[in-house]
Amino acid sequence: MDRVSTVKAIDVALREVLQRELPPLDETTRLFDELHLDSTSVLELLMALEDAVGMTVNPEDLRAEDFTTIGALADFVLANTDELAVG
Repeated sequence: MDRVSTVKAIDVALREVLQRELPPLDETTRLFDELHLDSTSVLELLMALEDAVGMTVNPEDLRAEDFTTIGALADFVLANTDELAVG
């Protein structure tokens, strides 16, 4: 999966999870500060992304910095997707 597809999958998942009108999103959009995610919406977002991109998230691998921006989350998704493809 390439970066553009990953960012698009995050955008779609955010809109699905938050179920509200969102402004245009890009890699610099801050998940907590701008979109007001909370712990429940983060879990829902991860589940939606697992379904969308076919990855499995190990809760022990999660770090707060992976959820600062859409770009940081894309890095996390790509790293986890690559591990699955290789392993």
